[in-house]
Amino acid sequence: MKELVQFIAQRLVDHPNQVSTEQQENENSIVVKLKVSGDDLGKVIGRHGRNAQAIRTLLAAIGAKQGKRAILEIMQ
Repeated sequence: MKELVQFIAQRLVDHPNQVSTEQQENENSIVVKLKVSGDDLGKVIGRHGRNAQAIRTLLAAIGAKQGKRAILEIMQ
């Protein structure tokens, strides 16, 4: 999941080298933390949060296959 989020985010932003992801798992959930440059934060979130919601939908589908809840945290 971490690699997928990083791949998508790098394609959306102007500074792909400043994109980093971190993944934490526990028994019920998977948390993926996405860090981007302050200038690129709006591009990752998108208009009315559409990009962020699309990424969360993909994570939810992958998490459902594993029987876990997937959470995306976007950080600056």
